[in-house]
Amino acid sequence: MRYGYVYILCSAKNGTIYTGMTSDLAARLTEHKNRANPKSFTAIHNVTRLVWFERHDLIVDAIAREKAIKKWKREWKIALIEENNPEWREVTIEYDD
Repeated sequence: MRYGYVYILCSAKNGTIYTGMTSDLAARLTEHKNRANPKSFTAIHNVTRLVWFERHDLIVDAIAREKAIKKWKREWKIALIEENNPEWREVTIEYDD
């Protein structure tokens, strides 16, 4: 089964935040960290630390969730991160399938 992932990256604690969506989180994170697109927002602002993600069974649900989070106020995104990651540590990906 192919899942959809919504994720939040940051440059540092309380730094620049980026919200994205992908069907291959590990590969997408590698692209961000290696600055595959040097002109991208994440490359320009050094936004490479994964601080939050959630998996969705349906990619359409992940797309909808990403669009919703992108509309949120910054404070709401910070609250979402800090709910389970108050120190904004880089989180690791564990696959259970």
